Amino acid sequence: MIKIRVPATTANLGPGFDCLGIALNLYNYITIEKIDQGLEAVLIDQTSGSILDLPLENNLFVQALSEVSKRTGQKIDGIRITEEINIPFARGLGSSASAVVAGLVAANFLTGESLGEEELIEMAVKMEGHPDNVVPAFKGGFVINAISNKGVCYKKLELDGDLKFIVLIPDFELKTTAVRQALPGQIGYPDAVFNISRAALLTASFYDRDFRLLRTAMEDKLHQDYRSRLIPGFYQVMEAAYEAGALGVALSGSGPTMIAIAKENMDEIGRAMLEAFKENEIKARYLVKTVDNQGCKVIS
Repeated sequence: MIKIRVPATTANLGPGFDCLGIALNLYNYITIEKIDQGLEAVLIDQTSGSILDLPLENNLFVQALSEVSKRTGQKIDGIRITEEINIPFARGLGSSASAVVAGLVAANFLTGESLGEEELIEMAVKMEGHPDNVVPAFKGGFVINAISNKGVCYKKLELDGDLKFIVLIPDFELKTTAVRQALPGQIGYPDAVFNISRAALLTASFYDRDFRLLRTAMEDKLHQDYRSRLIPGFYQVMEAAYEAGALGVALSGSGPTMIAIAKENMDEIGRAMLEAFKENEIKARYLVKTVDNQGCKVIS
């Protein structure tokens, strides 16, 4: 038996569209046990305790196993997979990336670790379509990603545990593919410059551990204005978080989850955000999390 732990991720962080991401200490756990033959998978929603109905052909963890099997020429069979799901689906917390990364790591372990980490990362980016969730899920920490003609380039920074992330999860889903359709086909130079400057400022703030400029550094003009139309009360929630003491606030991934960064008053910020959503007739819950600096691991 082996057990894999894989973190949730929050991507974009405002200006870093498709290129910035942070791993959080919210985890899915996947256990693999030997059986006589075949492949079985059970998904358990840890929030409700219910068994999730997901056919094998739609299971991204199983798809990742298959990709490694094809790459290595080794058959992966005779296993039962139990996925303990704490990362909610279609909420902007990297649920699909976590499944892909965990599947690749598990399959590589089962086939004798014949593939290197960089090859696995390239495979994950190809399956997911962009690196902002999968690379921090692999590596942990705060990750800056770029795609070059030679593949994925990235840099990881470890963040301090005293930096807290208030994760506000609304009670509705937004599929990434559908939300991307809300984005314009082109952007202007002023908006591009706006985001480049803030992505650089955000990266420097994390590097220097100086968070006084996070409010400016987490502003965005490439995606949040468009996606906010699908999230009732988005800017009201953002303003409520800042009034309660948040250092920075952004949409998490493609949403609808929102994140606020703080070093104190976390519950006050969370309650203020909840109340703002409630005023817009949106049910939600919040979690207070820290960074995960380790990434996906085989833990037993």
